[in-house]
Amino acid sequence: MTRRTRSLWPVLLVLPVVLVAPGCASTAPPPPPEVRVGFPERGAQLIVEHGCGSCHVIPGIDRANGLVGPPLTRFGARSYIAGALPNNADNLRHWIADPQAVEPGTAMPDLGIDPIDAQDIAAYLYTLD
Repeated sequence: MTRRTRSLWPVLLVLPVVLVAPGCASTAPPPPPEVRVGFPERGAQLIVEHGCGSCHVIPGIDRANGLVGPPLTRFGARSYIAGALPNNADNLRHWIADPQAVEPGTAMPDLGIDPIDAQDIAAYLYTLD
């Protein structure tokens, strides 16, 4: 071995650790992407119309102080929906529109929410971060 090769060994030994370590920092999924579709104001109205506040605490919604389901405070900062789905717009729309398909037997009822309404409700919930 040459003197130059010997002086590179410490760098070569540390390099794999430096390259692998950033991937080990967190196993949580990334935060949900910004919702680029949907109307949060309409979503808030739909939340009232469907009575979501009878089961959930929902900031910004009058009389949304239910204790049956989890509070939806800081929803946009959460990692998971229903404890199982990564929190992203597609999964949230699916959950709102058909919760029983996502988690059979869940206490969340099927409220007959169509995909467009689910999109607007999701847009509102993602403002809660």
